[in-house]
Parts: sequence; structure tokens; C-alpha cells
Amino acid sequence: MATARVGACLLVAVMCLSCGAAAAARSPEARMHRHLKRLNKPAVKSIESPDGDIIDCVHISHQPAFDHPFLKNHTIQMRPSYHPEGLYDESKANVASSADGEKPMVQLWHQNGRCSPGTVPVRRTKKDDLLRASSFRRYGRKRHTVANPMSVDPAMLNEGGHQHAISYVQGEKYYGAKATINVWEPKIEQPNEFSLSQLWILGGSFGEDLNSIEAGWQVSPDLYGDNNTRLFTYWTSDAYQATGCYNILCAGFVQINSEVAMGASIFPLSGYSGSQYDISILIWKDPKEGHWWMQFGKEYVLGYWPSFLFSYLADSASMIEWGGEVVNSQPDGVHTSTQMGSGHFPEEGFSKASYFKNIQVVDSTNNLKAPRGLGTFTEQSNCYDVQNGNNGDWGSYFYYGGPGRSSNCQ
Repeated sequence: MATARVGACLLVAVMCLSCGAAAAARSPEARMHRHLKRLNKPAVKSIESPDGDIIDCVHISHQPAFDHPFLKNHTIQMRPSYHPEGLYDESKANVASSADGEKPMVQLWHQNGRCSPGTVPVRRTKKDDLLRASSFRRYGRKRHTVANPMSVDPAMLNEGGHQHAISYVQGEKYYGAKATINVWEPKIEQPNEFSLSQLWILGGSFGEDLNSIEAGWQVSPDLYGDNNTRLFTYWTSDAYQATGCYNILCAGFVQINSEVAMGASIFPLSGYSGSQYDISILIWKDPKEGHWWMQFGKEYVLGYWPSFLFSYLADSASMIEWGGEVVNSQPDGVHTSTQMGSGHFPEEGFSKASYFKNIQVVDSTNNLKAPRGLGTFTEQSNCYDVQNGNNGDWGSYFYYGGPGRSSNCQ
């Protein structure tokens, strides 16, 4: 009898321990730990950036992309089969250059080291990054924010809280786009707001089936925990509902480059009436493999979005957009003072207003060419504006941006 009671007590104790372990595994702390482990892969070495970021050098086959079920047995394509012809002549350096032949400094973490070939640099996600997100599931994702120049209802202007100043083309099949983008550090009023400058490769309608590939620079305190200007990418195949993410915070983008880290701070930056710095971004569809490739500057082919991620973009894009976007959360019921671009209007011109220059599209023959029928769009030109131009040095270009709230922008 006594033995039976002891056995029963032991069974209850084991069950209680099991229940406790299960509860602990379901706790927010445990779930956060598991999520961080999924995002932060084992590093060959780690480099601490002057801005406090940790850049992990991860073996190329261990990067987050390979968490995707379709990529489990994917053979990494180490170079595109084709490169677009007709690159605009850019003899002037588009990043800080060095006369002694050293590699240019393009990101802040390069001050403290580089990753070796065969690895890719991954910005480490920290606990605080997840705590700022509305949920673990939403971390690294954004809501539907693409400017639709074809349909603007003034009554819906601030429903999504996003405002744009863009140039765009539509009406043809596009197989890529390029731009040289002036880099600034716009001021952000609220932590839940951001300011970015990018190009959009769009396929499908602006409904729930929208495909989008995006790349440029952004300042986003909510995502990164600071006000640094950072290189970023984004993709979605269902209008930001369940697919896609920033940078490499989910499976999708396959990075092959060991030099440039998605989400890392860009260095140096432009100053008002001072030195001006650009980054150059090219995205194009490989005609043979069908993947969408990204190049940063003249020499850094960063990687690709596999073609199977998309529906419409598996064929081609139907619209290209270039320009700026901000979140206007209307703090205290008035327009935000979050800046776009340099925070100054286009008419101020070079070294004061921000610009995109040498903008091009890739056509069906895999040639880069000037865009035809370039249009402009902005929801409130008294807050943020855009002005197109064309000349021999800059090709197709535009100035854009603005200060947000002012006497004319309420």
C-alpha cells in the first residue's frame, strides 16, 4: 500500500515537473529565445560596429534564407547568368572613394573589420529589437505602403499614415531598375515613424496579390533602435499580408556577398551645403534562371530573390517607382515633422535637396535604358514634393522631399 502511495506521489511529481517545463517552454521569454536563435545563426566571427551593431559573419549556407522549405535543397547561384547591358556611365565615384586603391568605406562596421569569403554579414537581432515590435510574428514586416498613383482618394489620405514623393513608369514589361540615390539622415519625430528613399519593382494589382521588391536606405527607430541611415531591402508576394520581410529577417533573399550587410549603417552621409554622397542600386531579372538580383554600387552583387517567391514577378514587373516615403502618425492631431530626403523641398537644388539620378529600367532585351513617360506623384505636395529633370550628366533624375509639418503643411 505504502509502495503504491509512493509511486503515485512520484508520478504526480513527474507530471508537475513536466507541466512546469511545458509552461516554461511556452513563456514569452522562452519564445523570444527561440525566435532569436532562428534569426541569429552560428557565426564564424563577429564584428562590433562603432554604432553598437554586432555583425555576424555566417557561413553562406547557414543564412536565414535556407529556413524556407523550398530552399532546403537549393543550390546557391554564386553569380548571375546575365548582367544588364547599357549601364549609365558613372565615372564620378558614387561612394566615398580612396586614392590609394583600398576598398571604399560604404558601411560603418567596415571600420572594425570585414567578413571573409564564403561567409555573409548578418546584423545580429537583439532582444530589444523584438521587444520594440508589436509581436514576434510582425517583427521585420511592414504594412501595405506602396504609393498607388492611379488611385488617390483625398478622404483616405491619412488612413494608412504613409506619404510619398515619387517618380514612376508603367505600361510596359519591366525586368529591373536602377538609380543612384543621394544619402541623408532625416529627422524622425516619433519612434513609430520612419523615413526612406528607395526603388520599388512592382507586379500585379494594388490589391491583395501585389508583388514587390524594394531597396534603398531608411531611418527607422522602431526597427533598428536608433536614427542611423541604413541600407535595406524588402519583398512581399501578397501585399505585405503574410509573406516577406525587411533585409534577411525571414527566409527569402539569398545573400552571396561577404562585404555588405543588409540593415547596417551607411557611411558617410550627405550634409546640407556640404559634401554629397550617393549609393547606387540595381535590381534585375536574370533571363536564364529567373531570379531577381541586386547590385550595390559598381562592384557588390549582393544576392538574389528566387523566382519561386513570386507570382507576377516570376514573369516581369508592371510598374517601377523611385522616391521617398514617410509614416505620418499625426502626433497630437497635426502632421508629423518627420523629414523626407534631406528635409528640404526640391526647388532648393543640389547639396540642399535630396535627389535620385541616372534612373533607368531594364527592358525585355536585358538592356538598361532611360524610362519613358516618367510621371510624378505625391499625396500632399505642400509637405513633400518631387520635380523631374533630365540632362547629360545625370540622365533622368529628380529632386524630392520636404520637412513635413510647417505653416503650409498642417
